[in-house]
Amino acid sequence: DRPKCLFWPSNKRNRFSVSIVEMSAKKEVPLSNTVNFTTAGLGGLMGWVVVHPFNTCSVRMNLASAAGGGASKLSFLPYFVSTIKNQGVSSLYAGLGAGLLRQVFYSTSRFGFFEVFRDKLAEYRPTDLLSRLIAGVTSGALAAVISCPAEVTLVRISNDSTLPMDKRRNYKGVADAFTRILREEGFKTFFNGSGPFVNRAMVVGAVQVGTYDQFRGMFKDMGVKNELLNVFYASMTSGLIYSIATMPLETAKNRMAFQKPDPVSGVLPYRSAAQTISTIVKHEGFLSLYNGFAPYYLRCGGHTVIMFMSVAWLRKQYQNINA
Repeated sequence: DRPKCLFWPSNKRNRFSVSIVEMSAKKEVPLSNTVNFTTAGLGGLMGWVVVHPFNTCSVRMNLASAAGGGASKLSFLPYFVSTIKNQGVSSLYAGLGAGLLRQVFYSTSRFGFFEVFRDKLAEYRPTDLLSRLIAGVTSGALAAVISCPAEVTLVRISNDSTLPMDKRRNYKGVADAFTRILREEGFKTFFNGSGPFVNRAMVVGAVQVGTYDQFRGMFKDMGVKNELLNVFYASMTSGLIYSIATMPLETAKNRMAFQKPDPVSGVLPYRSAAQTISTIVKHEGFLSLYNGFAPYYLRCGGHTVIMFMSVAWLRKQYQNINA
């Protein structure tokens, strides 16, 4: 039989959402949308606390070539060690508040709306792979739009300390960064890079939904019978695929979110995801799109595993209490 997985719910139609993670075959208490949204958000927060340092390194390494820095010349581990030595461990948690704020909106809405859209589609057609792809793409796009302000704030704070002193914005925290961006640059600035961010979220939804269940079955056939170990292997493999697929869009998003207008013409150098990617490839080479890939994969794969494990645990605790 096909193993149960995070994105493969029952075809049974009712007014409740089936949980993203089904870790047990025994009969469980149906979960309401409120519980599904809440546990999805909490799982995202738990995962982000662990992987935030990798995200910080990924953003800084990714933006190094644009800023003329030398971080991109170092591989991940030397850069990671160098950052701790020169700036301290706390520097890796720059922008943690913005990252957590992003997860409140992004994880909660992305996985919460996935279940809502999936169950709504089940009223009109079988819950097959296509339905899950549609639900994943749609929920990913909606979640990205909702969390764009937090995403731009996170990118700004994460990379500010790497700039020359005369170019730093010197944000004092999440609230200060948010209010200054709004006051000095306008509300539209929060959506700089929204195109690649939304595109990336749509690709992630499609790739994860399309590969996760397949890997669960493959690893089970290979003899990985332990449920938690199966989730870990499948999550990391799926995370690798969507990291490769989305890194160019992540690079474009970072460049667009962190850019400044030309001092002479006042024109922004990057205008769209396609134009940004083509410009980077033309002037810096194709591999520049993957600067900072190692920490990016650790962020994506690590966050996927920790988040899904956390969501599974939280929902299991809720069901045990209400059994």
